[in-house]
Amino acid sequence: MTTIDGLSDSEIRFAGRLVARRRVFLGLTVAGVTIGAGLAAFYGWRWAHDPAFPIGPRAVIVLLVLLNARQSLRQYRQAGILHKMMARSEGGAPASS
Repeated sequence: MTTIDGLSDSEIRFAGRLVARRRVFLGLTVAGVTIGAGLAAFYGWRWAHDPAFPIGPRAVIVLLVLLNARQSLRQYRQAGILHKMMARSEGGAPASS
């Protein structure tokens, strides 16, 4: 493998694996937002029917799920940018994925 902009072979392989997982990151983002919204609706419904239902710990869980989805979205976007940069360095057009 040739080096791209001074990257070693192991760094190029790492970047290739990141680009290959781009769709996985998008799927994790969609799943995280869906699960977070579903949990928020369920816990809200439970709290509406039982005011003694402890909503605080559940809100933390929802927040953590949504933050995880946000990180997956960030990785998805970074993988897309890295794919374009690698294709430009190799002199070819990026393949659609």
